[in-house]
Amino acid sequence: MFEKLKERIANASIRYIIFIYFTLTALAASVFIGVSLYTRLSGQMSSTIQEENQILINQITRSMDSYLRTIMKLSDSIYYGVIKNADLSDDSINQEITLLYDSNKDMIENIALLSKQGMLLEAVPAARLKNHVDVAEEEWFKETLKKTENIHFSSPHVQYIFDAAGKQYRWVISVSRSVEITKGPYTDQGVLLIDIRYDGLEQFFDRVTLGNQGYVYLMDGNGEIIYHPMAQLLYSGVHAENNYQAASYKEGNHQEVFEGQKRIVTVKTVGYTGWKVVGVMPVDGMALNSIKTKLLVVFIIAFILFILSIINSYISSKITNPIKELEKSVKKIEEGDLNAEVPGNGSYEIRHLGESIHNMARQIRKLMDDIVAEHESKRKSEFDTLQSQINPHFLYNTLDIIVWMIENEKQGDAVRVVTALARFFRISLSRGKSIITVADELEHVRNYLMIQHMRYKNKFTYSIEAEEEVLGLASLKLILQPLVENAIYHGMEFMDGDGEIYIRAWRQNSELFLCVEDNGLGMTEEQVQRLFEDTEHISSRRGSGIGAKNVNERIRLYFGSGYGLIIESEPDEGTKVTAHLPAVPYEQVRKGGYDVK
Repeated sequence: MFEKLKERIANASIRYIIFIYFTLTALAASVFIGVSLYTRLSGQMSSTIQEENQILINQITRSMDSYLRTIMKLSDSIYYGVIKNADLSDDSINQEITLLYDSNKDMIENIALLSKQGMLLEAVPAARLKNHVDVAEEEWFKETLKKTENIHFSSPHVQYIFDAAGKQYRWVISVSRSVEITKGPYTDQGVLLIDIRYDGLEQFFDRVTLGNQGYVYLMDGNGEIIYHPMAQLLYSGVHAENNYQAASYKEGNHQEVFEGQKRIVTVKTVGYTGWKVVGVMPVDGMALNSIKTKLLVVFIIAFILFILSIINSYISSKITNPIKELEKSVKKIEEGDLNAEVPGNGSYEIRHLGESIHNMARQIRKLMDDIVAEHESKRKSEFDTLQSQINPHFLYNTLDIIVWMIENEKQGDAVRVVTALARFFRISLSRGKSIITVADELEHVRNYLMIQHMRYKNKFTYSIEAEEEVLGLASLKLILQPLVENAIYHGMEFMDGDGEIYIRAWRQNSELFLCVEDNGLGMTEEQVQRLFEDTEHISSRRGSGIGAKNVNERIRLYFGSGYGLIIESEPDEGTKVTAHLPAVPYEQVRKGGYDVK
């Protein structure tokens, strides 16, 4: 048996020899590394991760405890240092509260003093209560007056009782307490309200992670979530949290299984509030965080690699040198040098492989040349054809307008039309460029509309609106004019003075939209569908009837199949055609920073 195996190895190919030797070596090394790492790390990994998580949770808890104590000290300062010493019948405490607010405005949204009846006595910086809000009927207000010895913390909510005077309503956490108000010889109950900015709490959890997949969240003593890094996913139902079960956990580390996932939950209570900081770490996501463990792993791997290098040195010198030479040639080919010289030395398999690679490179070079030539020819033909279908038709119509004006002795109007035509073709030519700015495209269609409006003075009116931020974006040249042409010839055909054409340009996130809307005759769904098909469709008396199809194809050719035209139309209601393009700055396209197809 051994003799047959020896004979088989002796007559085997280089591929078989390399496979046998390196597989056995890698297998032995893998078994050794696996046994060593498992024996050394299985006992300490879980405890190390839990200790690190506990330390991090404790740090967050201490920071939050200090933060909340600062808020409570501020509440004490306002009550005992200002309200307690003031007679509100003839004194104003607004200045003192304003000073305290200015000192803490990075974390405080509002400070307000309310009477027992819910009337606003003082407020900084808020000016007044909302008209429809009866503070005295709010549950938190009643609870505060009921439990006079406590400071009450609410759950996060949008500030809703003060008139923001046009400002943004922020998320806050309200801190309230019952206070004693002096008015002349009388004393009465009141409520001191301090709104904490919610983003002040977020800073304690921002970018805090436990290992690769762990996270930290904050809840109150009843399990209601105050902060969660995946709050949006929780509200939408995409993600779930075991917060109510975690509310029953005592401080420390706990193991649980939630939704089939085993994880370690670390709980720590935040001082006076009873809030709990909860860290969640999936067992599957545990990483080796110990520096000593990492050094041990590196040492073992380095030792194995050293042994393997000695074992394989003799094999490498006899077998791999020709392969390395061949690899260098393959790398040159990968980098695009298809004329790289491929060596023909070494064993039969290597020589045969080198010859095959050389033939392959030659074939690739030939195919690439053919594909590039064919692709360039096809694109040039498509663009030239599409452009020629649009420009001659418009030129014919414009010259028809000029001839008509001259024949009717309207030389002044003819001069204005010729001027607009000159500006129109200046942008149309654009030194041969296919991409222009949105500003130029709108100027282009504005000149066209001026020409058509002078011809059809009683047919329609038009308006053009564009957001300032879109004017510098890149647009494909000559996409709005064919759409406006169709709106005039097809939509305005039977209008009598009440036709309207509305052109808009706006940006939505990373998308650019250019819209042409009219109140003309409109189209059926079948007619809209035929605009994008190759089959011929019936047009009206004038116009090419193919502008929309060509514009859609040009947009898709330049920017991809995800962009193009969106047509919405109803018979006798009008038509809305929207061009959908990527929102890319023109300068970025001009400098080659955006790859147009």
